[in-house]
Amino acid sequence: MGDNYHTLDQYSSEKNAARQRRSKWIVIGSILVLVVLIGAGVAAGIIISNRNKSNGGSSSSSKGNNKDPSVFTKDPRLHKSFYGLAYTPEGSLVPECGNSLENVIKDIQLMSQLTTRVRLYGADCNQTALVLEAIKQTKVDIQVFLGNYVVPTDHAAYERQRDILKDAIQTYGTDHIAGVTVGNEFMLNYLTEHEATDPDGEIGKQGAAILLADIQDTRDMLASLALPKDIPVGNSDAGSFFSTDVLSAVDYGLSNVHAWFANTTAEGAAEWVTTFFEETNVQPAALLPNKPKMYIAETGWPTKSSDAGNANNGGSDASVAGLQAFMDNFVCQANDNGIPYFFFEFFDEEWKDIQFGGVEGWWGLFNADRTLKDITIPNCTAP
Repeated sequence: MGDNYHTLDQYSSEKNAARQRRSKWIVIGSILVLVVLIGAGVAAGIIISNRNKSNGGSSSSSKGNNKDPSVFTKDPRLHKSFYGLAYTPEGSLVPECGNSLENVIKDIQLMSQLTTRVRLYGADCNQTALVLEAIKQTKVDIQVFLGNYVVPTDHAAYERQRDILKDAIQTYGTDHIAGVTVGNEFMLNYLTEHEATDPDGEIGKQGAAILLADIQDTRDMLASLALPKDIPVGNSDAGSFFSTDVLSAVDYGLSNVHAWFANTTAEGAAEWVTTFFEETNVQPAALLPNKPKMYIAETGWPTKSSDAGNANNGGSDASVAGLQAFMDNFVCQANDNGIPYFFFEFFDEEWKDIQFGGVEGWWGLFNADRTLKDITIPNCTAP
């Protein structure tokens, strides 16, 4: 561990570069998505049509072909060993919004064989309702941490997603909702854009004020629904970029902790992640009056790079063997130690590779076509 643990500048600078690029599509797409949503009745249409009638475009696993999505073949290679999985339905990028209930049902069928928890990042393109409808149709045991991807320069994006979340909660209830996460790497992006590094400094407090207002607004929205149970409200950020002000106002924090960006070896990655999370996130959170529960929001290992320059992080290659080593050393041990985590990620996301290159598109347990990579899933019981 030693030096690897204290390479926060390396971790944040490399992570900043990748994550700042990733957020650009949000800013552009949030403007264009209004055209897609106006008059379309997207949320209501998908919910109603898929709840009350068959879908002519459905696959053999959906009701459109008179098949019950709750009856599907289990893959003996899969084990319910993961505490949780990070997931964004394919086609959930604004303004295209090319996702579908058919594909989300297939994903939920697979993920239900690996975990009982899934975290989402945002609510655009009706992904909240799609996931909850897929859980309803497949009748699987999955709890979902919903998400609202907050953009510093576009408050309308927050409000749009808040209203989508509200509609989905009113339609599906709270049985499969574990929390609502407001913001993902907001402070990391805000500080980077303002050439600052301290989430508790003057610039950091300016960014935190935006998040705090949205967090309170989300709490007010949930309170207005008079729900049968309280839904926790949290925040997600890069591991070393949490604002103390924000953590003091939430029920939970989701921390992105990637050993790859700290130049560790694949064999040493599990120890690095565990130590970083405990010392940087869990211990400081325990000192706050509200004692927010801390989760690892993202952790994993890339299996390839689209260019030679990013094929090695300085410690190990991006490789299937590296992913296997990290899983073997992390998953069951984290389960035994009661560390809540969301493995990053369910499948390779091709749009990330197209837009960002490097290792960005290659973190999945599954390939983009949902075939399992040449890995052995650990066989242990997740809490």
